[in-house]
Amino acid sequence: MTYCVGTLLDAGMVFASDSRTNAGVDHVSSYRKMHLFAAEGERVIVILSSGNLSVTQSTISLLDYHALNPDSHKTVMNASSMYEVAELVGAALREVRQRDGAYLQQSNVDGSASFIVGGQIRGEPQRLFNLYTEGNFIEATRETPYFQIGESKYGKPVIDRVINPDTGLQEATKCVLVSFDSTMRSNISVGLPIDLLIYTRNSLRVGFQRHIEESDEYFEMIHKQWGEGLRRVFAQLPNPDWDLSSPA
Repeated sequence: MTYCVGTLLDAGMVFASDSRTNAGVDHVSSYRKMHLFAAEGERVIVILSSGNLSVTQSTISLLDYHALNPDSHKTVMNASSMYEVAELVGAALREVRQRDGAYLQQSNVDGSASFIVGGQIRGEPQRLFNLYTEGNFIEATRETPYFQIGESKYGKPVIDRVINPDTGLQEATKCVLVSFDSTMRSNISVGLPIDLLIYTRNSLRVGFQRHIEESDEYFEMIHKQWGEGLRRVFAQLPNPDWDLSSPA
């Protein structure tokens, strides 16, 4: 399983993805799920992937191949809009699933995959898309300024309470990392390292990047203080004044 988050803010964008692909008592694998296509001053495109690893890797490899061999084809590196980029990712995903889907089904292997695609191309505003396994997609709005894919339910409550378009990049980064800590606390299939990328609106250059591992002091601080803070706030809440000895 996976957990990935992309946020669309007035100040820029925050992207984060974990690296765990398989969890069990005797086998844990790690692969990066953040993929970057960039040309400084012209475009920054970030793709986060979740789902069947062979399908997501093949999709990204196909996008890479087309970018390196453009000929007369549209690619993520010459598309004129982020909408076209989302279309290209969806088309590549459909191509891979059409090629491999029947064989995966024969072995009862789930071939589903999903992507978060975001960034900015010179001449248009920054945009964020959520691509489903069928290759179709939706776009983030001011009312829904973030997307999650993978194991999203544990981290969603904190993001819902904090993230809005006015949220600053540092505060949003802190919120996203808290959502990862909450998810990792409740689900062993999500784990470190975490890849983090922060993009400043209209900069058209890759901003801050960090590969967060177990030794990361800031993430360890978040893990400790968030847990302690929750317990402290919980203890401060008044108990209900119900008579628990009386029948319902």
